[in-house]
Amino acid sequence: MSIADALLLVFGGLAAGVINTMAGGGSTITVPLLVLAGVPGTQANGSNRVGVLAASAAAVISFRRLGVSGIRKSSSVLLPVLVGSLIGSSLISQISDEAFERLFGVLMVPIVILTLVSPTPKKKITKKWGGGFTILIFSIVGLYGGAIQAGVGLLMIIALSYSGFDLVKANSIKVLVNVLLTIVALPVFLIAGKVDWGPALTLAAGFTLGGWLGAKWAFQGGEKLIRFVMVISAVLLSGRLLGFYG
Repeated sequence: MSIADALLLVFGGLAAGVINTMAGGGSTITVPLLVLAGVPGTQANGSNRVGVLAASAAAVISFRRLGVSGIRKSSSVLLPVLVGSLIGSSLISQISDEAFERLFGVLMVPIVILTLVSPTPKKKITKKWGGGFTILIFSIVGLYGGAIQAGVGLLMIIALSYSGFDLVKANSIKVLVNVLLTIVALPVFLIAGKVDWGPALTLAAGFTLGGWLGAKWAFQGGEKLIRFVMVISAVLLSGRLLGFYG
């Protein structure tokens, strides 16, 4: 890994950490950056989780210091997310690098669409989902997050918003769930030999600072700033898919 690659990963991780904390979709930047730095597709997917874990943990601490905590509110979604994450990471670690890269590109299309149409409700929903439906939805979110990660923050924001949470509270819950989701998925990638520690730790350095700053900006800026970052995330996602860069 060259110095230029290392700098690219640090600054890319910084940007992605902020985006992941405030909205979601940051891994759509960092996974391609890892590939550009010479990390094969499936190893890029696994190595990316080191940074995601560090950034999400930093964001959780930052939110708590600001008086925003998602621990009590997230208990009903944790088990289905964790089970889904274990299944998803186990399945994805078995495919080839080429197959992963194709799958990665295809699955980003609906994430871009969901972000661009702004599917989160403009007003807080008072009628919450039933327990069975909530379990189903968050199991699917966990399955996707364990397998791909990129865009799972957007999916969680949508699901939590339709469960009746405002965007700031939803973000605090999202980062906590992301920590636990990654704690389950990362060992699967480690056992499968899908983590390249040099690039992973370099990326994680930027990711961690980005997660810390993102939580502060999300709290200070509120929903309008978060929604703005979600739009920026969508532009980055669509630009990558259309081949404008990377």
